Amino acid sequence: MKYISTRGQAPELSFEEAMLTGLARDGGLYLPAEIPVMSQDDIAALAGQPYEEIAFRVMWPYVSGSFAEDEFKEIIARAYEGFGHDARAPLKQLNENHFLLELFHGPTLAFKDFAMQLIGQLFQVALKRRGERVTIVGATSGDTGSAAIDAFRGLDAVDVFILFPHGRVSEVQRRQMTTPADSNVHALAVDGDFDDCQAAVKDMFNDFEFRDGVKLAGVNSINFARVLAQVVYYFSAATSLGAPHRKVSFTVPTGNFGDIFAGYIAKRMGLPIDRLVVATNQNDILHRCLSGQGYFKGDTIPSISPSMDIQVSSNFERALYYAYGEDGSAVAQLMDELKQGGFNVSQGAMEALSENFDSGRVSEDETLATIKATLAHSAELVCPHTAVGIKVAEDHRVTDVPMITLATAHPAKFPAAVEKASDVHPPLPSRMSDLYERPERVTRIANDLGALEDHIKRHIAE
Repeated sequence: MKYISTRGQAPELSFEEAMLTGLARDGGLYLPAEIPVMSQDDIAALAGQPYEEIAFRVMWPYVSGSFAEDEFKEIIARAYEGFGHDARAPLKQLNENHFLLELFHGPTLAFKDFAMQLIGQLFQVALKRRGERVTIVGATSGDTGSAAIDAFRGLDAVDVFILFPHGRVSEVQRRQMTTPADSNVHALAVDGDFDDCQAAVKDMFNDFEFRDGVKLAGVNSINFARVLAQVVYYFSAATSLGAPHRKVSFTVPTGNFGDIFAGYIAKRMGLPIDRLVVATNQNDILHRCLSGQGYFKGDTIPSISPSMDIQVSSNFERALYYAYGEDGSAVAQLMDELKQGGFNVSQGAMEALSENFDSGRVSEDETLATIKATLAHSAELVCPHTAVGIKVAEDHRVTDVPMITLATAHPAKFPAAVEKASDVHPPLPSRMSDLYERPERVTRIANDLGALEDHIKRHIAE
């Protein structure tokens, strides 16, 4: 399997090379040159299998040239052994034909653990084999950073620097990033918003002298390995509800488009997904775009669902690549226009997007009301992001197709909002009950590329 850039000007790479490279050197994002299709019989055979077995069968065609079968199975086993639920991603029924896919049983209580725990093990094996060490730099609106730090902490082949917007993540999210004592992980609180952090990471990748000098690698959802790991739970959930013999739909609370793009890949692989519904909070660039209003940046407004406080959704570039008929030059032109503020989507591309995606927007008051109503009617206490998904799912649900809403984080990661809505304070799991007492290690830093690069160079392999 070879991997190509969405902008068409970077060399083709193997899975291992694309994983370790992250962002393509032409600024694009890597995708498989071909998306493998599973037969209906092979999909049906996934029903009832352990999550790890489903993960192997779904991902193996993408990685087979880079890892041996037994090696990859061992990597998967190590990745998920620390999850707090044997099913890894259990389904719960909310009401008639509406189900919640719980993705928060990993070490940091968020869906990012599914990808990050796997990619940590993949990096360790690949780098040990190569005898190399890399520097991982990532941007986070909250959950990616804590998941990355947990996955890579203490590993001997990587230094990890996570940029997060100062004062714009929850206290639990911040402490999960700042309390690990391992010397190879570093939390950087940037004076700016998430889009500033994400832009700085992209600028570092495009500064080739810095990139090559520190052997830069990325684990944000710009890394296709992250997306690939997320494809798995679409298959596990859908087959639990009768796929491929009946269709299912998914609603995904998303800011950076990576989680729902994984659903698009699953659909391209043959999973009978009816609709993929994008759920946004008040930072609704994706909803506006999918409603035909173009893709134009606005101001990022802090919300009670901070992981979706994003105006530039990196993975949307991958969706645009397919919507524009896999035309890399067209995507490159759009990304140039985005630097000037935004762009309109062509009629043909909008039709292609509309074939797969719906969308909805949820206000702060609606989010709080949904948390309260879900607890009252379904006895489920949910985080604000999940509430955004539930509200949009209810607006788009049809009677004859099961709707699966992705529960992306544990409510204890956002206790203030959850308690405000429900009068219930969500407790942390016992394994992290002392989180608020642990000492923090964090560096506050200006939103300045030079300052960030200098700090990283000075703190590698401390």
